[in-house]
Amino acid sequence: MKQMTIRAELADYLKKQGITINQFAEVSKVNSGTISNIINGNRPIAMQQLDRITEGMGLEEGCYYDLYVDECFVHSNPNWRRLRPFLYRCAELDKLECIARVVGIMMDSLSYTPSLFDTAEDFFTLGKHKAAAMLYQSVAESEKYQHSERLALCQYRLFTIALGEDRDANLRAAVQFEGFVNRLDEVDQLDALKDLANTYSALRHWDKVMAMAKEMGNKATIQYHAKYDRARKSRLQKEPEIPLFSYIQYSYMLRSVVYRELGDYDRALHYVNMYMDMNWIREDTEEALQLMNQCMEWARANINLLRILKGDITVLPEYVAYLEQREEEILSGLFKILQAANYYQFNVDDILLQFEGKISDCRDRHQLDIRSYNQQIFEDRYTNLMAEIAFYYIRRNKYEISIKYIMESLEYSVKINSESCIIKCVGMFEELRHTVSLETQKEYRNLISKVQRINEKKNGFVVSSA
Repeated sequence: MKQMTIRAELADYLKKQGITINQFAEVSKVNSGTISNIINGNRPIAMQQLDRITEGMGLEEGCYYDLYVDECFVHSNPNWRRLRPFLYRCAELDKLECIARVVGIMMDSLSYTPSLFDTAEDFFTLGKHKAAAMLYQSVAESEKYQHSERLALCQYRLFTIALGEDRDANLRAAVQFEGFVNRLDEVDQLDALKDLANTYSALRHWDKVMAMAKEMGNKATIQYHAKYDRARKSRLQKEPEIPLFSYIQYSYMLRSVVYRELGDYDRALHYVNMYMDMNWIREDTEEALQLMNQCMEWARANINLLRILKGDITVLPEYVAYLEQREEEILSGLFKILQAANYYQFNVDDILLQFEGKISDCRDRHQLDIRSYNQQIFEDRYTNLMAEIAFYYIRRNKYEISIKYIMESLEYSVKINSESCIIKCVGMFEELRHTVSLETQKEYRNLISKVQRINEKKNGFVVSSA
């Protein structure tokens, strides 16, 4: 059986269509002499020529890429001058199988490792994360026995790309990357620790958040003194993404959050006061001043929040006014208000009514977003807020309204694989089972059956609807 080749396909096309090389050259914008040499096997096909020929034949973009791999890379010595544009086109067209084949060929020679890494960095910047991940994985595999910064940076990128809606997958990604942090450049270590802390925060692993926050704060403090201490002033090899002082401040902020979540409000307040103190900061750029002002706003708001969590509702109007101007903090802020309201049993009906529209707008907008880390944070906050509102209405004997929020929380709990929130929602329904109408119970059973089917398919986790 004759092996299929691109030049044979082209020659067959010209014959069937009854057109000459010159006529096809006009259509494809490829020189007629070049087409003749390609058909006669006297000249390899360049990437741009292949795309023009494919378009001229009226075929789908990239339909001959598998053949191109065979002809230019499998049966001949791969050349980076041809490999590079091919990889970029495959990434652009999402031809991941072709990338996998080419990368497998290239990794036979470790000399390609630096070029593959640089290409992966380009893909990452361009948002071609699936293609980038394949290259990072290959580079990491080739250097797995090394202690190189490049290996660590590959693992950092793979961690970032892996973050999504599945909490268990996010935890595995964080744990896998954690051991590579100290191999990164000293500036990249700060961003890596910040990203790990944020990930563990979304997963509510507060011991890990505290560990990452402390390490980030210590490293940032050392770098800060090295940069500004006159006796041993040094220059960082590269500048961090945000002013250096911000990592120290963020470390204090994270520690405050951890103690707040653990219910130790006095220690939480201590760290709020720590990041309120900015007399030591030497940066005076416009960006630095904006960040300091923002940090001061957060501090004042968090002081009010801590007072609310301790039962002081006199600051509630001021804190609610703050949330009105900070849409990105509405979900987490309302969640804390509801927690306090449920614990101290004060009325927040007016606040829930005030923010009802904004919560809906926030949900609808995020449902349209592409999967991202921010989406993961949103879904976690939204899920827990819905459960807390449901609990609030149960305590106020508004059972029909509560069921609505239980269902909403349950739907998102399944989506993000949050077993704890699923169990919380089922527990609340059990409390209502004998107080709601038969019609509502039937509706709930139908919904919980749907939840079970999704969960069983996803990870085998089952809740009882009996």
